Amino acid sequence: MQLRAVDERGTERVDQRRVGSRSMALRIMAAATAVLLMAGCSDRPGIDALVPVSAPLAEGAREQVILVASTRERDPRPGVFFNGERSAQLNFAKIDLSVPPTHRPGEIEWPKNGLGNPATDMVVREAIYRDTQSEFLRDLKSELARRPAGKRNVFIFVHGYNTMFSEALYRLAQMATDSDAPAVPVLFTWASRATTEGYVYDNNSATAARDQLEETIRLAFSSGADQVSILAHSMGNWLTVEALRQIRISGKTLPANKIGNIILAAPDIDVDVFKTQLRRFGKPPKPFVVVISRDDKALGFSDFLAGKKPRLGEYANDTELVELGAVVVDMTDVKALDSFNHGKFAQLAEMAPQLQGTIASANGTATSNTVQLQGVRITGLDQARAAQPAGPALPAATQPAPAQ
Repeated sequence: MQLRAVDERGTERVDQRRVGSRSMALRIMAAATAVLLMAGCSDRPGIDALVPVSAPLAEGAREQVILVASTRERDPRPGVFFNGERSAQLNFAKIDLSVPPTHRPGEIEWPKNGLGNPATDMVVREAIYRDTQSEFLRDLKSELARRPAGKRNVFIFVHGYNTMFSEALYRLAQMATDSDAPAVPVLFTWASRATTEGYVYDNNSATAARDQLEETIRLAFSSGADQVSILAHSMGNWLTVEALRQIRISGKTLPANKIGNIILAAPDIDVDVFKTQLRRFGKPPKPFVVVISRDDKALGFSDFLAGKKPRLGEYANDTELVELGAVVVDMTDVKALDSFNHGKFAQLAEMAPQLQGTIASANGTATSNTVQLQGVRITGLDQARAAQPAGPALPAATQPAPAQ
């Protein structure tokens, strides 16, 4: 039933604000229902997915140390570590885990039936909270010191909507393993409730985390790292671009020679909003890498919620994005490992060396502004080379639906 009111002339009229709110609620409910129906019984980790495992490391397993900065609340339940509620302060952690020798590129081997098996599952070996910035920075410097000189880089991953802490953590471990890159993996995880119907809560949580992401980025640059790269996925792109924008206009900018790759994967940002962000930000000294897929079903639901406004992650005008200061990585023709076609970006980690080789061989050719490999089409290489002669900004270390 529509809500109505009487104006000063005694004429009945519709209260548009109430109707608008009700319409938005109905859109969210409809989209959530559709996503749940499509997801079916999709595999997600249990609440005990992060219980530390003391069993010996399996032969051939890969160890990963991931540093964490989070706006989530700490959670005392074993195997949870951080929940989906917002913390009043930035929390830190250091987590050691292992990736099994049976690992398949692009996949996450979730622990099953309680404690995981290091021979077949990704498992946590040790998880430690850190209470202060200085402790986090000490860990970061220590991890950088373990890398060879000239390769002491930091890679920050910012996850998207509908994501549990354990999902974001294991996704970063998968990407770091598949890429075989020496960069120190840092997870910035904001307060997602990890439910389909939590879209508005998650969006507000991402917005509320802008200052804390800026703080984390500045800590990474103060660590002495040679370069700092950032990969954001889905809704995490809104948070990331906003944080970079406020850094740019603060007057306390980042050292240009230490800015690595800024990768916006399946960005859940209104295209018009992105244009206004870049107009204030200015054309970046090194082009953003925008990873898109025009068959992304998760972004299709975001379009629906946003009144049919296109999202950046499925935008069809590559030329316009290149003019704005982007290298476009189009993965539309790549077969996804998830039913939503929303986690394709994670498959780039394994492909990165081949892509770099293809790009290098395209130097000086008549068609060198665009290259293609295994269904991936990359456009905007000319301006990428101008900023970075060795090649475009591709993920050196690069979440499956329903998590965004």
